[in-house]
Amino acid sequence: MTESSRIRSTGPARPKTDAATQVRPRTEGWTQKKDESGRPLLQFASPKRGKPPVHLADLTVEERIEKVKELGLPGFRAKQLSTHYFTHYTSDPAEMTDLPAAQREELVAGMLPPLLTEVRRLETDKGDTIKFLWRLHDGALVESVLMRYPGRITLCVSSQAGCGMNCPFCATGQAGLTRNMSSAEIIEQIVRANRLIAEGGLGGKKADDHSMERVSNIVFMGMGEPLANYKRVMDAVRTMVAEQPHGLGMSARGITVSTVGLVPAIRKLADEGIPVTFALSLHAPDDHLRDELIPVNSKWKVDEALDAAYGYYEKTGRRVSIEYALIKDMNDHGWRADLLAEKLNARGRGWVHVNPIPLNPTPESVWTASTREVTNEFVRRLNDAGVPTTLRDTRGKEIDGACGQLVATTEDEAASAAMA
Repeated sequence: MTESSRIRSTGPARPKTDAATQVRPRTEGWTQKKDESGRPLLQFASPKRGKPPVHLADLTVEERIEKVKELGLPGFRAKQLSTHYFTHYTSDPAEMTDLPAAQREELVAGMLPPLLTEVRRLETDKGDTIKFLWRLHDGALVESVLMRYPGRITLCVSSQAGCGMNCPFCATGQAGLTRNMSSAEIIEQIVRANRLIAEGGLGGKKADDHSMERVSNIVFMGMGEPLANYKRVMDAVRTMVAEQPHGLGMSARGITVSTVGLVPAIRKLADEGIPVTFALSLHAPDDHLRDELIPVNSKWKVDEALDAAYGYYEKTGRRVSIEYALIKDMNDHGWRADLLAEKLNARGRGWVHVNPIPLNPTPESVWTASTREVTNEFVRRLNDAGVPTTLRDTRGKEIDGACGQLVATTEDEAASAAMA
């Protein structure tokens, strides 16, 4: 008997949750794109579309200075612009009174072109969770979700318009990949959120002065597969952690980069030297189910993804998060909890934390959250096996802003068209 088996065998008797019921993954209301061999189509390359305008947040400090000089102004104006954007969260030339009035409009237009147009904003009753629908310069639509928690403010950002990973249970993947987002488009989501917070637009805190508040945590769990847009995502992360006024002055430890399992990119991330939190969206510990649930598993299997995740921990010393959406009768069987614990413990102890989350259900759907009893049993089996496990909060589901719910609907597209 292994050590993990001995741990699992202790404690009170458990309810029977290992029944033979097995629901197979399938799409509902849409047809999954397939390749010539009949496998789910994976899109790693971004379709060619018109690039967004070059923005200050796309450039290095040196490149900003050169761009300002090209516009006919001395290089030190670049730092002034950066201060306004990264510290005061504004792109409004009327607020930049330290810039020469005669050239202010032209300078701002050249360095801080508009990137996101707000189409719609949805809030919970308390106003402590807000979902934004943004239109990009080419009409593509993306969403981000701002959430206040005790002691922190988290923004879930998008890194792609759509997604090419084609997971059948994720609303974002239904339409496929429209295009990668630029680094500045990613950063702009944070700047716009910070502006709203400073103006008192995020509920959940009784105070008159919000000027010192800002986003403290970033999760790349909005639209898109972050590691499929690797360079732009990492350039955005470098800008997030750069000291103000050259960047947003955020802590790398407050930034979570997630992936469904792009193994080469995980290894590359481990070599970056930026101690972000890494999250692997696993959702099944066995290849038989994960091949159907997460199509990229056809390229990199469960053990390959877990090996890469453990490699991230070894190089960075940062504990890895395993994301696991609990779906009724599909991936929530007790034996799967045991198998997951076995695989994680086989690589060591103390390197990983599991975050199960009840799937955000829709009426009459095969994709339904696990029952409370089964959820508790799944969590207990992992904890009893010595794997730290915490059931995650499902914030934003009432405004379709929770995990797996971000998608541009026909209604959204109509609203965007009406504004154009």
